[in-house]
Amino acid sequence: MRSRRRSTVLTATAAALALTLAGCTAERPADEASGGTTSGVTDQPSATGTSGGPPPAGTGSADPAAALDRALAELVAMPGGPPGAIAVVQIGDRRTVHTAGVADLDTGAAPTADQHMRVASAAKAFSGATALALVDRGVLSLDDTIGRRLPDLPAAWAGVTLRQLLSHTSGLPDFTRDPEFGAAVGASLETPLPPEQLLTFVADEPLAFPSGSRYAYDNSDNIAVGLMIQAATGKTYAEALQEQVLDPLGLSGTSLPVGVEMPDPVLHGYDLDPPDEPVDVTGLAAAGWAWASGGIVSTPADLNTFIRGYVGGLLFGAPTQAMQTDLFIPGGESGPPGPGANAASLALFRYTTTCGTVYGHTGNIPGYTQFAAASPDGSRSATVSMTLARNADGSPEELQVLGALRDAEERAVCLALTGS
Repeated sequence: MRSRRRSTVLTATAAALALTLAGCTAERPADEASGGTTSGVTDQPSATGTSGGPPPAGTGSADPAAALDRALAELVAMPGGPPGAIAVVQIGDRRTVHTAGVADLDTGAAPTADQHMRVASAAKAFSGATALALVDRGVLSLDDTIGRRLPDLPAAWAGVTLRQLLSHTSGLPDFTRDPEFGAAVGASLETPLPPEQLLTFVADEPLAFPSGSRYAYDNSDNIAVGLMIQAATGKTYAEALQEQVLDPLGLSGTSLPVGVEMPDPVLHGYDLDPPDEPVDVTGLAAAGWAWASGGIVSTPADLNTFIRGYVGGLLFGAPTQAMQTDLFIPGGESGPPGPGANAASLALFRYTTTCGTVYGHTGNIPGYTQFAAASPDGSRSATVSMTLARNADGSPEELQVLGALRDAEERAVCLALTGS
């Protein structure tokens, strides 16, 4: 049964990769504006609570930690739920780890904060952080255009700016939605094309809309961001990422692989199609197919450290941070949407929940769905990872799982913002 199911999954992976990378593409007018490394960390594992009717998310819960534990347990136990889930919540130097289910169905091992996973479209925050760090240093400008930095790309895209790429208002056609991209992935799951060739799938297409006129979540944007970084620095994106983000924040468990490799230990990702058995898709497709839009491998602990430093201003100064957040587009979502009301800015999303507002990013890719967010000063943070890809365009059962995940994300945010 498992062998036949794995064969089916292999056949469908190209389409699944394209769809989960493409994510939520709800469009919003771009002019709808609103609102203007820690040390001594102590991990405090939290036993998963029993399931059963938690109160609504928010301040109505007398014990937000227990509410998060229950939400994770219910997420894993529900029909179509993930094999495993883990949340990392940090308040100042105090970090707690909340888990449910397993990290590996073969061994039954529990999820831990040092296990490696694919961060999916949360990788866009990493490429955004690298670009903004270079803006802060005067190596790049938010007004740099594709025509200036990447003259070999189509002339129809020449006027698109770095600012528009980071805010998903560029209008670039999404390469992950092109049928030829899906065919290329399917023909070579483990060996990706070079990053410079990823946008060739849509090079004959005009802009989907006038740049700057609306919001549309798009994977081509961050491929272009990565290529701009390379053009401006004369280094590979991986080298610039290491220098501008990974080294300053001490993210030793984070990398940008090319192939299917995953460092040990591993938080395994799965594909579910009941009543068939789950299939491990952790190493099914090369990370290079997603590159700067979704190729990063990290750990729950590192993802938490990253979002604290990124949102909290450790990677670039206050003037650059102000440029990053001077426009939020209401309803602008990544894929999938995060908890509460979502709004989009430059490589950053605002999540207004029942307990307060945090800033971060979500993502999914075959095997994983991710959420990472922090308070404006970076002192309070929450990440939630589940070992299953779910997005806003799924079946009713899949949407129920996504709804349960968003509930767990909100509870993690509430614990971060209201805990002590």
